[in-house]
Amino acid sequence: MLYYMHEMQRMMMAPSRILAQGARLAMRNPMNPLAYTNAGRTMMSAADLYEHLTRRFGKPDWELDTTVIDGKEVEVEYETIVHRTFCHLVHFKRKLARKRNDPKLLIVAPLSGHYATLLRGTVEEMIPDHEVYITDWQDPRMIPVTEDKFNLNDYIDYLIDFLHVLGPNTHMIAVCQPAVPSLAATAIMSGWGDLCAPSTLTMMGGPIDTRESPTAVNQLAKEHSIEWFERNVIVDVPFPYPGAMRKVYPGFIQLTNFISMNLDRHMASYHELFDHLVQGDDDAAEKKIAFYEEYRAVMDLPAEYYLQTVKTVFQDHALPKGEMVARWHPVDVTKIDRTALLCVEGELDDISGVGQTKAALKLATGLSDDKKLYHLQKDAGHYGIFNGSKWRNQIAPVVKKWIRTHDLDLQAKKQVKTAA
Repeated sequence: MLYYMHEMQRMMMAPSRILAQGARLAMRNPMNPLAYTNAGRTMMSAADLYEHLTRRFGKPDWELDTTVIDGKEVEVEYETIVHRTFCHLVHFKRKLARKRNDPKLLIVAPLSGHYATLLRGTVEEMIPDHEVYITDWQDPRMIPVTEDKFNLNDYIDYLIDFLHVLGPNTHMIAVCQPAVPSLAATAIMSGWGDLCAPSTLTMMGGPIDTRESPTAVNQLAKEHSIEWFERNVIVDVPFPYPGAMRKVYPGFIQLTNFISMNLDRHMASYHELFDHLVQGDDDAAEKKIAFYEEYRAVMDLPAEYYLQTVKTVFQDHALPKGEMVARWHPVDVTKIDRTALLCVEGELDDISGVGQTKAALKLATGLSDDKKLYHLQKDAGHYGIFNGSKWRNQIAPVVKKWIRTHDLDLQAKKQVKTAA
């Protein structure tokens, strides 16, 4: 019933949203004398804000049609190279005049409520120096219930399949939630002696061991049983969506949780947006609007995946305890002996506390010290470690250097030049 009530509320607000749109257009009309008064601008801003707050935002565009390489603008084409039920593998194909020997990079986007486009800033920074691929998760609301189910084991299977498609000497970046399945996939492939295991794995703000510096998110998972989550936050997708009757953890619940964690900050941000609109500061207003259009664009999560993740990662701590099993494969991180691990954390991260990602380095006892690196970013929150100025100026250079240091092709060429 929860999802149906949400949809009913959205439809009930549609007429008032249309009125707000009309008021906004009327107040922006240059022929309207009120448009040049403080009262008119206030009315227009209020209508603009109301329309924005009551709108549902669909999947955003990537808006990465070009990049700059060696000082020249280069076109970028989105190419889906693998179609799977719950995830597509997308390639940001650079239309270069000549082939470059840049490292292959698989960016694993979080399946935690937002679309993969949340990592636009991450992708944008890596495209000039890498052949970038990303996991483009599909909204289960749009997947018929007659199709497959999807859980944490399937997630790991998908990553292994994608790494096989990309082939040996692929690098992987896991942002937030994917740190666990990415580390698990790497451990399993390493145990097989699989040549397609990633050359490097960079984990950023991931919940490898949530017993370290537990946050409010971790506490919530510990305070309630799996049965409680199943009763209170798992619902059926309503008609007329293609995925009607599929059980999901709704994106609107996740968004509510995200906002409630920092409610004062979001209220202050919207107050600033209102002031920018009243004052006619279009540039500042557009930046805030663009951020919230991305932030409020959410998708549902498959119920099986959500519940298994809560139990395995946040309640049982199966990975750091050495008890995690994916399908019939034990997830033994000590088997990782070739994949270089980089762990990135934010000092102010309130989603994955300091030490939770770093725990991966302690678990990987089969790796030599030169294949382990830890970076703690000062004054950075969760979002800031993969987007924004701190990511671009301080974190990305560390990640890029780590990848090139451990890229097999680049190191082979370097050795040949040294020998010559």
